[in-house]
Amino acid sequence: MYREPILVIMAAGMGSRYGGNKQLDSITAEGDIIMDFSLYDAYEAGFKRVCFIIKHEFEDIFKAHIEAGAGRKFEVHYAFQELSDLPEGFAVPEGRTKPFGTGQAVLAARDIIDAPFAVINADDYYGKEGFRKIYEFLTTKADASHNCMVGFEIKNTLSENGTVSRGICQAENGLLTGIAERLQVKEEPDGSVTDTLPDGSREVIPADSPVSMNLWGFGYEYMKILEEGFKASLPSIMESNPLKGEYYIQTPINEQIADGSATYEVLTSSDKWFGVTYKEDKPAVVAKFKELKDKGVYPKNLWD
Repeated sequence: MYREPILVIMAAGMGSRYGGNKQLDSITAEGDIIMDFSLYDAYEAGFKRVCFIIKHEFEDIFKAHIEAGAGRKFEVHYAFQELSDLPEGFAVPEGRTKPFGTGQAVLAARDIIDAPFAVINADDYYGKEGFRKIYEFLTTKADASHNCMVGFEIKNTLSENGTVSRGICQAENGLLTGIAERLQVKEEPDGSVTDTLPDGSREVIPADSPVSMNLWGFGYEYMKILEEGFKASLPSIMESNPLKGEYYIQTPINEQIADGSATYEVLTSSDKWFGVTYKEDKPAVVAKFKELKDKGVYPKNLWD
């Protein structure tokens, strides 16, 4: 039986570099948060179901915000990322407090996802085009062996106030061929884009390189792949970096591409990404959303 696609929003992160719960930090005079604009764009594109992945300690304040706005439009579900949510036979290493990454986060929704689904970050603004394209893909193309991502040019995804992590994508004939995670990307004074290598040197990255901002579209079967991949990856994580090692949502993607078990269509968006990685990013983001409302791109009150 056909089920409407579901939007999965990863909102469990505390934003340690930002210094607080940035997902619930208002960025407009009307009390909107960045996620509200993604919800608005997703609803406009066709999404009617949403699952938020959150932490229990923010459940009440998070639900209160959603119920007062987007919850009046969407069929809403909640899932909770728990550090201890591990496959049978594994235990949390002593001293670890950090969850196991975006892959574990999405797996928290495994009992809710029953249809093709999109995944986004709560604290990123993606623009309208990406949601339109990904909804169309999920309703017409997504299946067990064909998924998608929306790519943004790396030069349009950086912060002026520090380094960021980015997944660099390679593509051929519109299909993804691989992703390389870069952890300390920034724009240099001369305008070039670089990443810090393990030896401390910096490597230049082409400014038009497509990057993943965690705007993915999957057939619902991908949940099984993600679950199997998490179990297979944990032994290496526990051995090499037991306190901070992570399982990324894109880890099985590279493996599927390598063995030919699935293809990933790269959908491009001309919209500029922006977000609040650091506290210092906020004034520019506040100004940008005010401008978007003043121009009529969004209504003053999103959910009226």
